[in-house]
Amino acid sequence: MKIFEYLPELEGDEAQYVRRLIEELPEESVKIFAKMYRARRKDPILLLILALIGLFGVAGIHRFFVGHIGMGILYLLTAGLCFIGTIVDMINYRNFAFEYNRKVAKEIINDLNL
Repeated sequence: MKIFEYLPELEGDEAQYVRRLIEELPEESVKIFAKMYRARRKDPILLLILALIGLFGVAGIHRFFVGHIGMGILYLLTAGLCFIGTIVDMINYRNFAFEYNRKVAKEIINDLNL
């Protein structure tokens, strides 16, 4: 299992997804992918912490963190859509992070295949 050797911090669906992406890559490309992915991926726990900060402070920080600028501004102006949006994001933080990380992984693979 190359994935656990290079990216031991991955869990569950994210680990399976990345494993499928890198299984056909040569060893050197896997090393490059792991370095790039580790630098760009967002940790789900950090997103949860940022959403908690948004619940008690500045709403929408977690949205800005993953590049959803429009939603971040909306959350900022509406107090996290009256806190409901922030609470929903706190419940779905793993899926929210996986969505972002999946996009990052695809971009890196596309860059490596050029």
